[in-house]
Amino acid sequence: MIMKKLLLLIALILFISFSKSDSISLAEDDLSQIQKTERTSFVVKGNCKMCKKRIEKAALSLKGVKMATWDIPSNMIDVIYDNKKLELNDIHNKIASVGHDTDEAKASEDVYDELPMCCQYRNGSPH
Repeated sequence: MIMKKLLLLIALILFISFSKSDSISLAEDDLSQIQKTERTSFVVKGNCKMCKKRIEKAALSLKGVKMATWDIPSNMIDVIYDNKKLELNDIHNKIASVGHDTDEAKASEDVYDELPMCCQYRNGSPH
């Protein structure tokens, strides 16, 4: 009887020790995942809901971008991305490649000229 209780106690102690080490390991994995992501905001020129859709779609098309939300009135984009998979400059360049200037990258004239009239923000436009 005492032997059964002793074996049960040893089994319980082993179970607790292994389950604690697993949870510590999971916590370290979560921490490393958090450390890989970065949140930033920057200006992206545009005017309307069509611009919003195009800008957000461009940013989100990059592997490593977790979230991208562009605000029309402020022209600010809020981005969460994995800085191990891409650099911030990659996001600026991708957005510029679809016709929208950022703080760090300017859209080419050819691409900009292809934007719908309501999306053209240069030369006297509202933004």
